[in-house]
Amino acid sequence: MYALGLDLGTSGIRLALLDPDGRHLHTARRALPAAAGAAEGHAEQDPMLWWGHVRDLLREAAGWLHGAPAAIAVDGTSATLLRVDHEGRPTHPALMYNDARATDMQSVLAGVAPTESAVHSPSSSAAKLLWLRRHEGLSRVRHVLHQADWIAGRLRGRFDRMDENNALKLGYDALWGGWPDWLQDILGTDAALLPTVVPAGTVLGPLDPGMAESLHLNPACRVVAGTTDSIAGFLAAGVDDDRTGVTSLGSTLVIKQLAPEPVYAPKLGIYSHHLLGRWLVGGASNSGGAVLRQYFDDAALHRLSAAIDPETDSGLDYLPLPRPGERFPVNDPELQPRLTPRAEDDARFLQGLFEGIARIERDGYQRLTELGAPPVERVISLGGGARNRVWTRIRSRVLGLPVSPAADDDAARGAARLARIGVGLEPGFTD
Repeated sequence: MYALGLDLGTSGIRLALLDPDGRHLHTARRALPAAAGAAEGHAEQDPMLWWGHVRDLLREAAGWLHGAPAAIAVDGTSATLLRVDHEGRPTHPALMYNDARATDMQSVLAGVAPTESAVHSPSSSAAKLLWLRRHEGLSRVRHVLHQADWIAGRLRGRFDRMDENNALKLGYDALWGGWPDWLQDILGTDAALLPTVVPAGTVLGPLDPGMAESLHLNPACRVVAGTTDSIAGFLAAGVDDDRTGVTSLGSTLVIKQLAPEPVYAPKLGIYSHHLLGRWLVGGASNSGGAVLRQYFDDAALHRLSAAIDPETDSGLDYLPLPRPGERFPVNDPELQPRLTPRAEDDARFLQGLFEGIARIERDGYQRLTELGAPPVERVISLGGGARNRVWTRIRSRVLGLPVSPAADDDAARGAARLARIGVGLEPGFTD
C-alpha cells in the first residue's frame, strides 16, 4: 500500500507520496494567502480554500498510484478551529492558529481548567470555542473541528473523529484519555459538538465511495487519524528514541523530545502529546531566526557565516529576543533583549547572536531534564537554520552534544509516515 501525507501549513498545503517500501515518489505544493483579519488579533480563512487545494493535489497524486490503494493522513496547524453543520459544511470562516481575539475567555478558563491544561491562551481551541459561543452563537453547528480533522472528514464523508494531538488545545485530557468534566460542564449541551477522540495513527476507515470516484482514487484507500504540523515535522525526522532532541530553527526556536512519561509545566508552555505509545514533550522560545532577520538577509547571513570561526567563542553575552518577553526556558513577560554592546564587526555580531540562541537551546533541554525528561545525548535540527553549517558547529560546542541536520523535515512526509504506521507498514514507537 502507498502512503499519502497532506500538510496544511501556515503558507501552503503540501502533499508527499511514498511507495509501499517508504521511498519518496512525488511531492507537490499549493500556496495559501495570508489569513484575513478585520481587527488586530483576528485571523480567519475560508476552509473551502484548503479543500480546493487538497482536492487538486490528490487528483494529481492519483496519476502516480495507477489505481493502487493508499493510506492517507493529514496534519494541520495547531488550534485552527472551524464550525461545521450536520453535513460537514463550514458554517463560518475558520479561526486560524494565531487568532487571539478570545482574551476575555482567559479568566473563564483560569477558573475551571487545571493549570496543566493546554487551554490557557487566547489562541487555544477552547478559548476560541467559548468566544464563538458567547459572541457569535453556535446555531447550525453540529461539530467543532480542527484543520486536519475536517479534511479527514471530507475524505471519509463523516465528521465524528478528532485526533488526540489536535484535541489537546481544545481541552482534551491526554493523560486520562477523554474530554474532562470541567469542559463538559462549562459547555453544557454544546458538549455534544465535541467529536470522539482517537490516537494519532488510528485507521478511521475507507474513503467515501463518491469521494474516491471524484478524486480518481481507489475506494480501498484508508484514512488515518492525523496530527499537528509541528508533530508531523518531528515524525519526518525519523527520531524514535528518548535520548535524541529535535530542534526546529525557524522564526522561533522549538525543541522536542520523546519521553516515557508526560511532562507538564504550563507556565513555560510545556505540554505533553501522546504519540504512538510515548509522550512528546517540548517548549518554544521567542528567540530564533526572527531575531537574525532583524539585522541580516539571506545573502548577508551566508557571507558573514563564512567569516566566523565556530570553535572560538566570541566573548559576547547576548540574549537574542525579538522584543521584550520570553516564555521558555524561562517565563518572564518583561525579560529584555540583550544585544549591546554591538560588535563593530558584523561577523562577530552575528556569531554572538548564534551563540546566544544556542545558549537558550542548551538551557531549554536542561529545563526539560529538570522537569523529568531523559537527558538528550544528541540533537537533530529542522528548519531553515539547520542548513547553516557554521551555526550547527557553534550549537554543538555550546550544547556539548553532537548536532546534525535531519535527513528529512518535510511535515507532509511525516504525515505520510504516520499513515504507514497506522496501517502497519512500519512500526510505531512501542514496537
